[in-house]
Amino acid sequence: MLYHNINPVLLELGPLQIRYYGLFYALGFIIAYFMISHLAKKKQLPITKDDAADFIVYAIIGVVLGARLAYVVFYNPVFYLQNPLEILAVWHGGLSFHGGLIGAIIAAFLFCKKKEIEFYDIADIAVVPVALALALGRIGNFINAELAGRITNAPWCIDYSKNKFVENLPSGCRHPSQIYESIKNFAIFSALWLIRGKKLPKGFMFWAFVALYGLFRTIAEFFRTPDEQIGFIFNYFTMGQLLSFPLFLVGGYMLYELKKKEKTI
Repeated sequence: MLYHNINPVLLELGPLQIRYYGLFYALGFIIAYFMISHLAKKKQLPITKDDAADFIVYAIIGVVLGARLAYVVFYNPVFYLQNPLEILAVWHGGLSFHGGLIGAIIAAFLFCKKKEIEFYDIADIAVVPVALALALGRIGNFINAELAGRITNAPWCIDYSKNKFVENLPSGCRHPSQIYESIKNFAIFSALWLIRGKKLPKGFMFWAFVALYGLFRTIAEFFRTPDEQIGFIFNYFTMGQLLSFPLFLVGGYMLYELKKKEKTI
């Protein structure tokens, strides 16, 4: 058994709080900028450093809007119908990866249209730092003591009862599901990094990310406590699984189609 007693606030400057969670995501976007610039240069793509910076701005807007909208619609619609102004209070938490992915794709299409860049040219390299940023973000979730796992007697289970910094934490010893998810995102990043230089059809890296994320997230959800306001769906599945498994199916199908198309050329 391990005890969680981490203060999620790194530094307080009057009313301003600097949290590990925010720093991890800021670091993720910084890494994305440099990695996209590097990979674009390696692949000799028509993407400049200025283009990479512009893309990050587009992506941030798309991710936040998409992630918030999906959370409102799929995870807590009743609450937000009763409290519509809370939809704007992103700082209170409530973002969905699946909505963020859709928002990022839409933002990328708009960016590519404006810059006259092929979507897959940037999507195939952007998913590499995205996987890394997601891994860092899950570590931030763990530090925040949020998205706790299900109760278990595993020797590495996490007990939140002694945490003096965060209120309303779950009781019992629980799976460190945030760390599991961080590990699976590091695994996705590693897989994409290893194949980045190989001769692959356009779109392969992007759809590999979608398929791998969908599969691993579906598995990881078996260790995570379902959202309190939703609970289990069909007495067994979580909302995260219902949204993630289709990603695996679509991603797998698109990879099959890309490889089939490559063989016919």
